[in-house]
Amino acid sequence: QVQLVESGGGSVQAGGSLRLSCAASRFHVSGNCVAWFRQAPGKEREGVAGLSSIGGTSYADSVKGRFTISRDNGKNTLYLGMTSLKPEDTAMYYCAAVLGYACSSGSWSTSYKYQYWGQGTQVTVSS
Repeated sequence: QVQLVESGGGSVQAGGSLRLSCAASRFHVSGNCVAWFRQAPGKEREGVAGLSSIGGTSYADSVKGRFTISRDNGKNTLYLGMTSLKPEDTAMYYCAAVLGYACSSGSWSTSYKYQYWGQGTQVTVSS
């Protein structure tokens, strides 16, 4: 069964950096669509960054220029580099994935297009 396991979350001061990892099992991060979502208490889950099956990237306006989504095909791992972190970035971060044939379903930030989800890793940014 497909498994996605996030790691790398933690507490950091505003302006700091973190790199989240999502290790995939029985699923190739290359050739399929993957994304990062986040959800803060009392708020809806939102797409943060997406990576297409052919390597194209997309970002939420709120994180453009600060976050970078990438993958290491050899390690079969997805990453989210986060810099210049702000208190409003505080949330549980989840990686999500869907097979390549379904990548065209909806936009990259549409949560229901993703079949597989990790358990999440907490990011807390203090002011």
